[in-house]
Amino acid sequence: MPNQQVTTILFTLFIFLAGNVSAATQAEEKGIFINRNLTVDTASAAAWQALLDCRKKGYSVAVAVVDRGGNLQAFFRDRFAGPHTTETAVRKAWTAVSFRQSTAELAVFLQKGRIPNQVQHNPGALLVGGGLVIQSQGEIIGGIGVSGAPPGKSEQDSIDGACAGAGIKAIQEVLEFD
Repeated sequence: MPNQQVTTILFTLFIFLAGNVSAATQAEEKGIFINRNLTVDTASAAAWQALLDCRKKGYSVAVAVVDRGGNLQAFFRDRFAGPHTTETAVRKAWTAVSFRQSTAELAVFLQKGRIPNQVQHNPGALLVGGGLVIQSQGEIIGGIGVSGAPPGKSEQDSIDGACAGAGIKAIQEVLEFD
């Protein structure tokens, strides 16, 4: 490709990106903002793959995916998952989004006294491993929570968390190129 064509393509791309940034900035100046969210299809794909990953490991779990505001978008419960797993999965996903980090990290911070003890009493919060944030291009756009597998050796290596990670990995291409 000749240099002039490359220069033209790069210039066109720059103008396109600058226009999008400018439009977003103008919208924010008018008192609104624009954000990105998971589609129901993508949320469902993450939840389903997390459930399948745990099932492959021999565990029957519940999986919840919430949007950036903590609203439930997708939910699956395997037929032998305990009755407690429904609410637990939702609370783990909600907690990850609400506090903007994994529930396993929050549990460790609580244990080490790096966050106030009262945080664990926040209505809806559940500080045990198995909840992860879902990010796209550096922005938190949702959370996934898994409940039903036995705990790992530590909060950092929870089986629920590994299954949640498998759910995110299944949609990674969509998240990176959205």
